[in-house]
Amino acid sequence: MRIDLHAHSTASDGTDSPAGLVRAAADAGLDVVALTDHDTVAGLAEAAAALPPGLTLVPGAEISCVLDGVSLHMLAYLFDPEEPAFARERDLLRDDRVPRAQAMVERLRGLGAPITWERVRELAQGSVGRPHIAQALVEAGVVATVSDAFTPEWIGDSGRAHVGKHELDAFEAVRLIHGAGGVAVFAHPMAVSRGRVVPDDAIARLAAAGLDGIEVDHMDHDTDTRLRLDALAVDLGLLATGSSDYHGSRKTCRLGEHTTAPAAYEAIVARATGAGPVTGAR
Repeated sequence: MRIDLHAHSTASDGTDSPAGLVRAAADAGLDVVALTDHDTVAGLAEAAAALPPGLTLVPGAEISCVLDGVSLHMLAYLFDPEEPAFARERDLLRDDRVPRAQAMVERLRGLGAPITWERVRELAQGSVGRPHIAQALVEAGVVATVSDAFTPEWIGDSGRAHVGKHELDAFEAVRLIHGAGGVAVFAHPMAVSRGRVVPDDAIARLAAAGLDGIEVDHMDHDTDTRLRLDALAVDLGLLATGSSDYHGSRKTCRLGEHTTAPAAYEAIVARATGAGPVTGAR
């Protein structure tokens, strides 16, 4: 089985529609794909309705969190999307995205970047985020690539035009995910290219609080980092996952570029009580 447990659609900051994403997953030879848009489940119904025969969809979301002042992401799998406490927090996280993005656009304009809020909103077919602002900067010729926008010069963490966001305490995120019957996996925990990361002891504290797993095989983890995370997962009794973090044409990663072992996937499914995977009819 080829299992990719982290992918994004136009419901957040990907460039493939939810239906297009599952078709692309089948074309890439995947057996299982998780749709994990940022702080939203808006694309799940469309993805499920468009499932190609034999492809399994894992409903999920990627939740914006903070731990000891460090921003991080928590992958939530197979939770009940209607459970009120977790649904309310996702609403708060999404509602903060628009004023935050507007404030960053205003800061960028003050720095001389010729971009507009109207264009950023057009680029964001779903939930607006920094990648859409970065794309607008590329279009305007301010930077050469989306990655070039995520620097101290522009909208990187602590950058000149960066604006903070509402983030959920990571321990509370684990509690809410479990309360909705889901499974919690720490996304790309050692992605140092994105900014500050938490130390191993912080991951140990999350594990003690019920964290289910950590994303090990990821494009932002080099070989040594993956070996270190694999060992940490064993020491802490955590599941180790792998995934592409696919965003369509917005990033260079391909669906199925990194995958999750069947045993880890089966453990996630076995632990979940809020929802189950959906498989396209043959």
